[in-house]
This record gives sequence, C-alpha cells and structure tokens, in this order.
Amino acid sequence: MKKIALLGSTGSIGTQTLEIVREHKDIEVVALAAGRNVSLLEAQIREFNPKVAVLWEEKDALDLKNRVKDLPVTVLSGMEGLLEIAVMPESEILVTAIVGMLGIRPTIAAIEAGKTIALANKETLVTAGHIIMKLAKEHHVPILPVDSEHSAIFQSLQGEQENKIHKILLTASGGPFRGKKREELGDIRVEDALNHPNWSMGKKITIDSATMVNKGLEVMEARWLFDVKLEQIQVVVHPQSVIHSMVEYEDGAVIAQLGTPDMRLPIQYAIYYPKRRSLSGKRLDFFQLANLTFEEPDFDTFAGLGLAFTAMEQGGNIPTAYNAANEKAVSLFLNGKIPFLQIPEMIQECMEHCSYVSEPDVDKILETEAEVYAFIESRW
Repeated sequence: MKKIALLGSTGSIGTQTLEIVREHKDIEVVALAAGRNVSLLEAQIREFNPKVAVLWEEKDALDLKNRVKDLPVTVLSGMEGLLEIAVMPESEILVTAIVGMLGIRPTIAAIEAGKTIALANKETLVTAGHIIMKLAKEHHVPILPVDSEHSAIFQSLQGEQENKIHKILLTASGGPFRGKKREELGDIRVEDALNHPNWSMGKKITIDSATMVNKGLEVMEARWLFDVKLEQIQVVVHPQSVIHSMVEYEDGAVIAQLGTPDMRLPIQYAIYYPKRRSLSGKRLDFFQLANLTFEEPDFDTFAGLGLAFTAMEQGGNIPTAYNAANEKAVSLFLNGKIPFLQIPEMIQECMEHCSYVSEPDVDKILETEAEVYAFIESRW
C-alpha cells in the first residue's frame, strides 16, 4: 500500500492524481492540501479519508472544519499546515502539485524528512533548483518528475545511467497560436488563449502554454533535474503531442517516450516508480497517426521562451524574477488588465529591474518575488 500526501489536491494534477488512487485502490491518501476550494476539498476528504487537510486561508479552514466535524480529520491552514503535511511520518511520497513558490518550503521539509518527491511544481526547481537538487542528493531522496515532458526524459534515461547525454529534446505542442506571427496576437482574448489544442490543464498553465513561457520554465526545470548544461537542451515544436520528449546520446541514438496526451500516465509513473501499472484510457493507434511533424520554435513571436534561456544564463535570482513576473502578468491578463503580448514584455522589464543575487537562499528567493510584485504594482 503506497501512502501519499498531496499538495494541490483540487487542481488539475491533484484531481487526476486522485483518479489514479480511485482506480487502483492500493494507495492511501494520508493528507490533502488545497488553495481555496472548500467544497471540493470536503468531497475529497469524505471519499479518501485523509488524516490531515489544509487550506491556505484560516477562514476557509474554519469553514471546512465545521463541514467535516463528523469526520476524524485534522484541519490546518497556511504554510504551517503545508509543512506539517510535508513531514508526516505516515506518508512515503509527497506529491507536490501546488501552484507557485509556495511549494519550495514544503518540498525542502519533505526532502529533509526523507520523503520521495513526485514533483509537479515547476517553480520549486525554476527558482530553487540549486538548493533542492543538492539537498536531495545529500538526503538520498529521489525527485520524480510529474510533468509529461520531464517524465518522458526520465523514462528515456532508464537503463542508460552509464551513457553520456548529448542533448535533451524537449517537445512543445506550440499551443493555440502556433504558426502565428507577433502582429496577429495583438487582440488575443482570454478565451482564445485558454483553448489548448491537445491538453486539458488549469488556466494558468494553459496561458503559459499559449505564450510558450511554460516551455521556458520546463527548460529551467530540465537543467536542474537532469544535470545538463543549458546548451544541451533543445526545444522542438511537435504539434501532435505524441512524442512527449527525447534524449539523444553521444552515439547519435535518440530514445523517445510516446503516448496519448494523458497526464495520468506521468503521475502514475512517479507514484509507482520503478513499476508500471495498468492504466485505463486511450492507447496510441499508429495506424490512425497521419503525420508526426517537428518545427523550430519561433523565438521572435514567443519571446517568453527566449527570455527563459537568458534568465538561466544569468542565473542567481533572475529565474525567480522571470517566474514571479510571469505569474503576476498571467493573473493580470486573465483579469483583462493587460493585453496578451504584454506578458513577455513585463517579464523582460522585471528581469532587467531585479537586484541581482548570485546564490539566493530561500529568503532571498521570496524577497525577489516580493520585489518583482512591488515593481509590477508600481508600474501597471
């Protein structure tokens, strides 16, 4: 019986993780944490019977506590609650699907407590990869990627530990605006940007896919996860989303992982690793695949992708500035406050304005986030 604690249980990754629990029935959910969706978390508690549940706001936690007073569950709130979940002795695996840099401290606490990390929180490695990967190595804790692309790379590395990576080929669908030029994106509406051609995801990550900032974040994450140089990572636009990513070895052989665009597969692989389990859903039908095509990314139209490479080259706290600016910009776009094309412009200005710190600790990372937010509020 696998025992997991799940941060971000009401989001896209969280709900799909619970679908796997529901399907296999040999995973015990010992703790759940969510943002503000009290009703859905209540329903999850009643179905999965965790020992602890957490909501970010104290008032929401009080509401939840009243709703589930008939159940033997401890309800907590805020960062204190997330940290308690992270180190629970009952859990083996922390699935961290929480959005934003809130995931950093719980991930660190879980690593120090010897928990396996199933990582779906990009921001943790984007902003604190230099801390997280070193700590994981010291504590002999595996970091198992849940993102489909990083899971594909991880799967393509199995059995190849003694062989040298020449290049990581990180695939991208291209999002809803693939093939369009910058001048065509001036009047993009929120509903247009949320219309992803292949994947079903939360709003924030869907907008990130539309700007290709999501791929930029994945480049940063891949750099830390697989300990490669930035120049060894190549983004390849693959509109069909059948090949989820590839690894090229020094002899020229390319190993790829293929599958349908179903996030449950990488989630399940991380939870049960190194074993594979049966999974319901569609299978690839190669006779129905008309074409598999590949394109170079358009760095001029999707400037956010190029800025990610720049942020990683500069290092220090600049990737944090990139991430924080994007979070704020996406929120403003979703609320109709800025146009679509201003998202990468805002990211660039924040990177240039940021006070550089070469080796930021967690406090400096969070200070950088606050500095970026304050700059944006002063300008926009």
